[in-house]
Amino acid sequence: MSKVMHMDKLARQALLYDFYGELLTEHQRRVYEDVVLNDYSLSEIAQDQGISRQGIHDLVKRSTKTLNDYEEKLHLVERFVSIREKVGEIHQLTQNYEGKDIAAVMAAVETISYQILEEL
Repeated sequence: MSKVMHMDKLARQALLYDFYGELLTEHQRRVYEDVVLNDYSLSEIAQDQGISRQGIHDLVKRSTKTLNDYEEKLHLVERFVSIREKVGEIHQLTQNYEGKDIAAVMAAVETISYQILEEL
């Protein structure tokens, strides 16, 4: 299972929205943002939008499925998370190299940077 599937649900939803949110309709984006990112209640949004609470729930569920479908096909969030972790590894290696074999540190940085390039 991918690293993206293991992350916190809200963080995952936010990343999916960051990457694919523009592919939703304006109405879907507005409602999804209010429910998922702004933490408004379904009742608040339903009243504001003039539709039922169930309608809001269904719209968010469909939007979430759409975002997940894009990720299943494109894997942009998965790649982003993986690259971010690898950059963190490089950062740690370069911050904590004192007293270590510089050649080994450089070899590790080279290996990780090659992995990043392969993912791009």
